[in-house]
Amino acid sequence: MSEMVEITVNGAQMQASKGSLLIDKLLDENIHIPHFCYHQALGKDGNCRMCMVAIEGQKRPQIACDTPIKDGMVVRTKGENIEKVRRDILELQLINHPIDCPTCDQAGECKLQDYYMESGFYESRVNVNNKTTHRKRVDLGANVMLDEERCVLCTRCVRFCKDITKTSELGVIDRTDHSTIGIFPGRPLYNPYAMNVVDLCPVGALTSKDFRFKQRVWFLETFDAICNGCSKGCNISVDHRKEKYKDDQIHRFRPRANKEVNGWFMCDEGRLSYENENQNRFETPLLNKETTNLSNTITNMFKELSTKKDILFVLSPNLSYEEMSNLKNLAEKLNAKISGYSPDTFDESFGDDYLRKSDKTANRASFKELKVNEEESYFKDSLEKAQLVIIVDSSFFEENSQLLEGKTVISLFSHNCLTLSKSNIAIPIASFYEKSGTYINCDGIKQRVISQMNKNNPMETITSVIEHLKEMIGKGTL
Repeated sequence: MSEMVEITVNGAQMQASKGSLLIDKLLDENIHIPHFCYHQALGKDGNCRMCMVAIEGQKRPQIACDTPIKDGMVVRTKGENIEKVRRDILELQLINHPIDCPTCDQAGECKLQDYYMESGFYESRVNVNNKTTHRKRVDLGANVMLDEERCVLCTRCVRFCKDITKTSELGVIDRTDHSTIGIFPGRPLYNPYAMNVVDLCPVGALTSKDFRFKQRVWFLETFDAICNGCSKGCNISVDHRKEKYKDDQIHRFRPRANKEVNGWFMCDEGRLSYENENQNRFETPLLNKETTNLSNTITNMFKELSTKKDILFVLSPNLSYEEMSNLKNLAEKLNAKISGYSPDTFDESFGDDYLRKSDKTANRASFKELKVNEEESYFKDSLEKAQLVIIVDSSFFEENSQLLEGKTVISLFSHNCLTLSKSNIAIPIASFYEKSGTYINCDGIKQRVISQMNKNNPMETITSVIEHLKEMIGKGTL
């Protein structure tokens, strides 16, 4: 356990770990401290010099990213001298920077832009024609585009590839104001986490080819969620927008910091999986393969549940804890079997020793907590005896549809799939990011997601379907 000491920051006393970096304490306390090169996942580098602070007893300002905390330290992050030093450093950064904020894809999320507005630089002492220029639109690979002119050489991207992914595709090329970030010959940016350099870049030098020029960030709304690409449950920010005359749509996922789960990063496959939410949606209820309305399908579902004796529920491990619990309670009251058998959701080639897990589901751990049987023998025995099979978002029957021959099938899915063509009743339901719920990751950490999507015609959730069934047969019967 680190020794705790007393320090004073801007007149306020607080405790901090002795020997820890001063900038970490300032960031943890939400004390504004300008910085480009420092990132808590990458450690100190000390090349941008923007995080200058005044420390009592020191003749000159010090960089907070390379200052260890000592007992009794008195720190000021504000003041005329400090502001002047930062302005001088910022001016050096702006000398060769292009004047293209209105067209830059990073506008609204750019630290250089923020610090510039704080500093009040409205006139340049450098003639535009005398600026050193670099290449624009350099394709680095892995969905990442580089604009060399905008780079402030913080080297976050270089250190990420060197220290985190250990693939070392990026480096600093040339010297002085001709220095640029680049890839080594024949070594494009290519690793499963490459797009994290876009988030790490504090300016508009590195941008996502997938997101470039599609939306202005100040139009987007954001809510916190988790990635459902694997059992790690990386924390993400979901950026969505409901444009005029259009439905609410997700435009990107970004990693959200959670030191207990994913740190600061996420894999590229999970990041780009937002497209799955918007494509191939199942939206119209089906009864015997003919389109109908929701009320009709739920009425017929009730009739089947009331008349069939041998019933099997097959659940997806991507359902929320609440949905699994409600379905289990329903199955118990109907004296039905319930299975979570889903071998098709494992991919050994996907997992690694960092964030990606071979179990490509978000909530398998809830099966264990709720004691939902996942064994193959139990599933096969129950399926063989079942007259009625209720499939809830499970992908198992995509390649095993022949197992449903001769049985009555009710499907509840958010996306179109082959199973729907084998179903007597098919009910569209809300997708993963259109509903709220609790999920347990591979490390046993419970995480709550509260959706803020605002669809024109929101789909039913599993819970609301069960509530409709309850109303049809009398309160408390199911």
